Amino acid sequence: MTTAGPAKRPVIKIYTGPAGGWGSAKSVTDILLRERVTATGSALLRKQNKAAGYMCVSCAWAKPAKPHPLEFCENGAKATAWEITRRRAGPDFFHAHTLTALEGWRDHDLEQQGRLTEPMRWNAETDRYETVTWEVAFEEIGRELQALEPDAVDFYTSGRASLETSYMFQLLARIYGTNNLPDSSNMCHESTSVGLPESIGATVGTAILSDFENTDCIFYIAQNVGTSSPRLLHDLQDAVHRGVPIVTINLLKERGLERFKNPQAPTEMMSPTATPISSDYFQVKNGGDTAALFGICTALIEADDLLKLSGTSLVVGKDDVPDDPSEAASVAFAASVASADKKHVLDHDFIATHTAGFETFANAARAHAWSELERVSGLTRAQMVRAAAIYAAADSVLIAYGMGLTQHVMGVENIHMIANLALLRGNIGKPGGNICAVRGHSNVQGQRTVGITEKPDLVPLDKLKDLYRFEPPREMGRTTVDTCEAILSGRARAFVSLGGNFLRAVPETAAVEAAWRKLRLTVQIATKLNRSHVLHGEIAYLLPCLGRIEIDQQASGPQAVSIESSVAQFHGSRGSTRPAGPNLRSEPAIIAGIAKATLTRGQVPWDEWVADYGEVRNAIETTYPETFKDFNARLFQPGGITRPLPARERKWVTRNAKANFLTPERLFPDFHIKEGGEPALNLATLRSNDQFNTTIYGYSDRFRGVEGTRKVVFMNVVDIARRGLAPGGSVELVTALEPETKRKIEGFRVVEYDIPEGCCAAYFPESNPLFPLSHHDPKAKTPSYKLLPVYVRPSRVQPVD
Repeated sequence: MTTAGPAKRPVIKIYTGPAGGWGSAKSVTDILLRERVTATGSALLRKQNKAAGYMCVSCAWAKPAKPHPLEFCENGAKATAWEITRRRAGPDFFHAHTLTALEGWRDHDLEQQGRLTEPMRWNAETDRYETVTWEVAFEEIGRELQALEPDAVDFYTSGRASLETSYMFQLLARIYGTNNLPDSSNMCHESTSVGLPESIGATVGTAILSDFENTDCIFYIAQNVGTSSPRLLHDLQDAVHRGVPIVTINLLKERGLERFKNPQAPTEMMSPTATPISSDYFQVKNGGDTAALFGICTALIEADDLLKLSGTSLVVGKDDVPDDPSEAASVAFAASVASADKKHVLDHDFIATHTAGFETFANAARAHAWSELERVSGLTRAQMVRAAAIYAAADSVLIAYGMGLTQHVMGVENIHMIANLALLRGNIGKPGGNICAVRGHSNVQGQRTVGITEKPDLVPLDKLKDLYRFEPPREMGRTTVDTCEAILSGRARAFVSLGGNFLRAVPETAAVEAAWRKLRLTVQIATKLNRSHVLHGEIAYLLPCLGRIEIDQQASGPQAVSIESSVAQFHGSRGSTRPAGPNLRSEPAIIAGIAKATLTRGQVPWDEWVADYGEVRNAIETTYPETFKDFNARLFQPGGITRPLPARERKWVTRNAKANFLTPERLFPDFHIKEGGEPALNLATLRSNDQFNTTIYGYSDRFRGVEGTRKVVFMNVVDIARRGLAPGGSVELVTALEPETKRKIEGFRVVEYDIPEGCCAAYFPESNPLFPLSHHDPKAKTPSYKLLPVYVRPSRVQPVD
């Protein structure tokens, strides 16, 4: 067994360096050496995210029209090295290991075996994956699917499949007869996809890349740029150099949001200093985002009310200053606006012309006691007023946010508050003033655009019916949470997975894994081995596919695919390295093979599409003509093809044709905590800078100073002392919700960290077993991975890293 896990005793040491810098350069060198691709990888990285090159297979940030000489980040380089590795998990590996034995391996070690090379079928007698031909695999998969009711099958998609692949996959599912298309978006930004349409009529953020160049101010909320989307640091650094204030609201102090040293700037690398990123950094309590945003909105509305009463004659003298320092901050804010000869803080013309619900929202803001906003958010009134003053001083404000807001029991309400803040000063639909929902996986947004959704009303079903001669299912399909429930109840009988590591990504880990074994059929289309493959149904297939970076040679020649970025721009991607093995097939070819063996209706030119992906793009354009106009002709257009979004033009595709102020009914969820326990801490899950989603590249979280382990819990020093714990001590974490069965993880080390009192954090997916399946946003069904009450207690179980 090849392992590259911790070779030494874990070390916890404060990291004082910046994001980027020499640490990033060393990390890139290390991964290229470890995967034995130093020369090949170095050459490929020069093509990463370039106009005619390939889109990064990790994060969803865009290709700029004018790229940097090296348009990749540390994690993007790791993703490339991970995919083009020289390591192979071929027939010899599977002959040497039973799947029962592999169940005991760590996630990192499974993937570290390298690229899958042959189609495999599980043999129940030997408990091993054994090589089969593609024809045999397709024939049996088709036969098994034909024997099942369509509603008993789930077609799951991770966030990395191309637009072409995603379009074919959703068509396979719908012709088969189901809208059961759960995907990774259900687990990350579904709150955005539900909340923004209600507020502004858009399913995605309205920002484009040029907004970062034109903005006067950036509010950066609940997203760790240094780990999750490091290339965005270039845009933030450029904004800082232009004098643009960046206001950060986040649970933890994250190094990428504190300071950055650009590895592509020799003068910076040789300098002892780094660029400060955030002009103001407000550490909000876990779950306190709605309260913090309400506080900022309240400060804006109160200042506007004061100006209405006094006009621009508001002058604050010595005797007019309130004794309460917090109240004084509000008065000073209004006075500063008046001194600039402004009559309003809010954009009343925009509000009157474009919005509905303002007075209801404003009255709710006025009604909230500042003491309650402070208690729930963890911020002082003065801090929230300062954030409001910075916001009001800028003509165009860009609001960027991440999964810290969406993976939450109040995810949709958090997104409503983001929109409310933007609407108060018309910061939607003007250059530099928009909403940027920073997505995770590359093309997780794009797969939704071409039909990967359980919601039939989001897909042009009548168009698909006319194009492919079948009657599409009209019933609501299953989200990821629904799929887990169907697996647990036995209603799900088959699972076809286009990438991903479903079992590691979902909540209710132990129960779902146990029920997973009762599935009749599991089909995994993948590049590398993971836990969702070593656990399996009664019949299990592991089908190896080409990676995006590899040359995809089909009948018409080398193929290109397309990807949608976080800022709703479509980009072409062309692989340029030799495939990992001669028997790999592309994702479109595998989907076509399954479709031809399974479907008995519909008229789809599967073979023609596989021969030329341009024909798939023509079909996508025919299905979505406004979104994909001249798709093939513009595929490699520098800067990408900007997706039309009516909200960006201040056209509101909502029920009332207005942008809506939507007022959350609560500041914080009502949790039912188990009686008789000690005070619970609110847990948030985190990613390290040595992972991407469920993929673990290694055991180093450089920015947080954690080396050699992932079984840690980050805590405030006060909370550590109150529980009689000590840094480095072993603890267990227990879910504190009632009524729930006991969920516990053990053998975690305590790490003292700069995190607000009452909060703690641990890594995803190691802490997933704590999360009940029922713990999600009620509308979006996004698992609440950023907020869960837990007890942290001493443990006799020593950490095993």
